[in-house]
Amino acid sequence: MQNDKYSRRVLLLIFFISLFNYIDRQVLYAVFPLIKKDLLLSDAQLGFLASSFMLVYMCFAPLVGYFGDKYRRPLIIGVSAVFWSAATVCAGFVKNYGQLIFTRSAVGIGEAGYGTVSPSYLAEWFPAGKRARVMSLYALAIPVGSAIGYLLGGFFGERFGWRNAFFIVAAPGVLLGVLALFLRETDEKKARVSEVSFSNYKELLRNRTYLLITISQSIGTFSVGGLAAWMPSFFVRSHGLGVARAGFLFGAVTVAAGIAGNLAGGWAADWLRARNKRSYFIIGGLSFFLSVPFGAAAVLVNSLQVSLAMIFFAEFFIFMHSGPYHAAIIETIPVGMRSAAFALNIFIIHALGDALSPYLIGVFSDHFGLSRALFMAVLYLALGGGTSILAGYFYEKDYNCQVP
Repeated sequence: MQNDKYSRRVLLLIFFISLFNYIDRQVLYAVFPLIKKDLLLSDAQLGFLASSFMLVYMCFAPLVGYFGDKYRRPLIIGVSAVFWSAATVCAGFVKNYGQLIFTRSAVGIGEAGYGTVSPSYLAEWFPAGKRARVMSLYALAIPVGSAIGYLLGGFFGERFGWRNAFFIVAAPGVLLGVLALFLRETDEKKARVSEVSFSNYKELLRNRTYLLITISQSIGTFSVGGLAAWMPSFFVRSHGLGVARAGFLFGAVTVAAGIAGNLAGGWAADWLRARNKRSYFIIGGLSFFLSVPFGAAAVLVNSLQVSLAMIFFAEFFIFMHSGPYHAAIIETIPVGMRSAAFALNIFIIHALGDALSPYLIGVFSDHFGLSRALFMAVLYLALGGGTSILAGYFYEKDYNCQVP
């Protein structure tokens, strides 16, 4: 039995590290218009800045997954946080586009180390019946950190320049990373006796439920990544807002929708789980289907107020699947393979998701306009509902809906 007080401390520290993970990641998008003007970049070049980060992030994850199952995860978490924070500082010193790609790619190395091992590490401090809620709280860092990144990026970028925005948001990650080095490993991990091997990845590829969860997440990541990268620019271009106000409004909507959606999804899945063991997949499927009409409306309407309301509901439903699907991975994967499972998950969801979408939306925007590009990204979410249904079907068939 884990110590409840220590478990809550772990949750708090991991949450704040994850928060600055997304602040450092999303601040780039808030200052897109400033970088575009300063370095004379096209939309496709801006989109590739985001894609280059994701390409490195997803490719580095499988290597870290092996070491995460083999060695102390707090060490990997701490070193990773310090590394990506230093890379964010370096982004403020760049002189050209190539250097900016290099530094943002380095951020991807650090964040891959953290993102691969932290979900399983955190989940193991809590019993199975609470994990959807805990993973939802963990996933709150995505909208909250993203929103703060937009807010701080827009505010500091407009007042002090986009380079200083990178300097300011990077500093806390160093301190948090050092604190993580002193965390204990979980009893569940220390009791593991199975051999860690790269062949675990082959076994994961034979797990149908896991693969369908991951494919569903990749569909959500494609659309969410595209919205995250381009919605501030959409508000600047389509509604005539300044960079700071666009970042503030989209950030405020994102944090409100993310908090509400993550909490609703996690609590709903845990509540429904006592009545239907496919609850993770029921909530996940509904989240995809319900997000589509609201997201489409957000980029089609002419009213700023209506657009903001629609993007709130779209993001609310999109974020609902985060906690349940993290918990589903923990439930269906043995402890000795969980870092590898999240590593492969990161590789797939970004390879098929936001490693592509910012760039592809930028290319489509250059030819057909940003509104149409975002509309197509939103429609893609419907496919995630279909793969979620299949994931629930195979979960019932392969695991007999047994609760550990």
